[in-house]
Amino acid sequence: MTKFDLREWLETAWASGQLEMVKGADAALEIGAASQLNYKRKVPKALLFDDIKGYPPGYRVLTGSVSNPNLLGRTLNLGSDLSDLELVEALRGKPQEWLEGSPDFSAYEVADGPVFENVVKKDEINFLDFPSPIWHEHDGGRYIGTGCAVITSDPDTGAINLGAYRMQVQDDGKAVSINAESGKHGFQHITKWFEKEGRAPVAATLGQHPVFLVVAGTEVPTGVSEMEYAGAILGEKVPFVRGPDTGLPIPAESELAFEGWLYPDRKRPEGPFGEWTGYYSGDVTPVLTVEVTGLFHRNDPVILGAPPGKPPHDYSYMRSVMKSAMATDALRGMGLAGVAGVWCHEVGGGRSIIAVAIQQRYAGHSRQAGYLTAQHPVTAYMNRFVIVVDSDINPRDLDEVMWAVSTRCDPARDIEIMHYSWGSRVDPLGLAGQPAYNTRALIDACRPFERLNDFPMVAESSAEVLKRVANKWPGLRE
Repeated sequence: MTKFDLREWLETAWASGQLEMVKGADAALEIGAASQLNYKRKVPKALLFDDIKGYPPGYRVLTGSVSNPNLLGRTLNLGSDLSDLELVEALRGKPQEWLEGSPDFSAYEVADGPVFENVVKKDEINFLDFPSPIWHEHDGGRYIGTGCAVITSDPDTGAINLGAYRMQVQDDGKAVSINAESGKHGFQHITKWFEKEGRAPVAATLGQHPVFLVVAGTEVPTGVSEMEYAGAILGEKVPFVRGPDTGLPIPAESELAFEGWLYPDRKRPEGPFGEWTGYYSGDVTPVLTVEVTGLFHRNDPVILGAPPGKPPHDYSYMRSVMKSAMATDALRGMGLAGVAGVWCHEVGGGRSIIAVAIQQRYAGHSRQAGYLTAQHPVTAYMNRFVIVVDSDINPRDLDEVMWAVSTRCDPARDIEIMHYSWGSRVDPLGLAGQPAYNTRALIDACRPFERLNDFPMVAESSAEVLKRVANKWPGLRE
């Protein structure tokens, strides 16, 4: 057993009181609804569903695996006793450290692994033998792949990518479709294979340590394997087995995995699906569907569910924390001066609303911060609003941010629009069949640079006075 074994993660989460068992739920809607109720809690927990209606005991589904600072800190090997603020501080600099350390954690091949405890032949494969939830009431089908990691390779370099793309059960359980967004590394790999060979190898793990959910759903730079990145996070190399047919690497301790081939003309109707924007993802459209050649699973497998939806949802907390840390590092790494903090707000799915706090140092500084944030590869996808504020504003506090917008932003002068930017097919404002562009607003909610010395003072008590009064009357803090 290595650090990448989900079962060890479950044991420690249970021992710390962060895992809750739910028995007797129906995979049709009840697992999704129970998970949604959990996300609305002040502090969500991880939920492990067992004794699922119509399935053998032990065939389980896990949700909420990275939904609070304890669980996310544990998953990222940063500690399990951190507050929100402490977790953000612990993450500062870590993405770059993991990136630089990745070459030291090359995944290594093993001849066998727990995922090969059961090998299902091609003509016996049925994904409906495993709990495949209908997560939302109007989903177009059962989605066995939400917390999954889809494995692809570059046909020219052999570079491996893990991406989080939703997978719907197709062909009465014999296949799954993969909804890979254009522009994502996995989609680029698939396209190159089609151009070169006329088909593309693909594999996926449907149940695994949540660290793979984190890396598969994060913009890891091109050329860096998410397996190496995961190894750098946990400080241990990932063991993998090779798919017997495709040769693609599959984490050896996966709970449930498959391999197969994609063909340009093999598509099935897919969707709609409740997406991270909080809306169903539009019309039913044909999506690439895998010709599955092998299915592998452990005894009593655990499927990792990460259903999106109206925020907060399964991974919105994780995405906000991770994207905020990566965006902070990215802006500082570009040499942008005076970056006090960045927060990618959960209400915008960790993508659509980004607040950047800066210490203004020169005329045009705040606009520069806005433009760089709006189009940096880490933050460009499906971004809609970049709000730049002064360093006295806490970018994590949306009330403070909007107060700055209300009092320091002149709409005629301080709001600029960028057109034809990187959007998404799941954008509720998008139109079917049209390119997935989007438009974004840069909101300069900083005090005008030329008025830094004479702008009205903020009417609030100083930190020193507040501290003295709070110490005198401790009950006022509660």
